[in-house]
Amino acid sequence: MSATNELLTAIHARLTGDTELLGLIGEDGVRDRLVTGRKLPCVLIGELMSNDYSTSTERGEEHLFSLEVWIDAGGRRQAQLVASRLHALLQDVALDLGQHHLVSLLHVRTQSRREAKTKLYVVELRFRAVTEPIAAVTA
Repeated sequence: MSATNELLTAIHARLTGDTELLGLIGEDGVRDRLVTGRKLPCVLIGELMSNDYSTSTERGEEHLFSLEVWIDAGGRRQAQLVASRLHALLQDVALDLGQHHLVSLLHVRTQSRREAKTKLYVVELRFRAVTEPIAAVTA
């Protein structure tokens, strides 16, 4: 499995395993896309960009990704509560990625807005993760 897929799988497991977050957004509140007719609030795994971050001696990847909080009732205040919980769950956390090592996972920025067409509040959190492959153990 690629480092990107392992990272997304670990993040999804971390978010869906947190009862406090699920209390704010519901059991099916972590999604990969916004679906019309599905209950809000929700957390969407948004944009993801992975870049080669290798040095002359070590292989590595940089992953820039966003999580979006979409909410209708409760407005910006409720969206910020969910965003705060996401930050607490992911900021500088150690995640098991399987075949890759998570070197760092850091929050970069948070931005909130009201969508003009839907009138929904959206809070976008951006994170930066760095991964490297786990070296094979030789005898």
